[in-house]
Amino acid sequence: MLPLLRRVEPRLLVGCYAQAFHLVGRRRGSMSDTVKAFRDYLPSIIPLRHPSWRNTGWLNRNQWFASDLLPVLRGRVQPLLALPGRRSPDR
Repeated sequence: MLPLLRRVEPRLLVGCYAQAFHLVGRRRGSMSDTVKAFRDYLPSIIPLRHPSWRNTGWLNRNQWFASDLLPVLRGRVQPLLALPGRRSPDR
């Protein structure tokens, strides 16, 4: 299925397994380092931590995630949600 999805952008690489698969030879030392270097992968890829309630401590220690990465993510995703022919989430 991946060959059919090559033109989908941005690709959100959620978690270390997705990053390891798609960023062979391009990852940073740790997942946090890879996510922090998100600008190096733009515009086609945005690496993210896996969402979990256990991320609260990580989010508190890495406030750049909310101030730097999330606005970029929102800016890339919001136009896609407004594409013609897309069904609204309430249907």
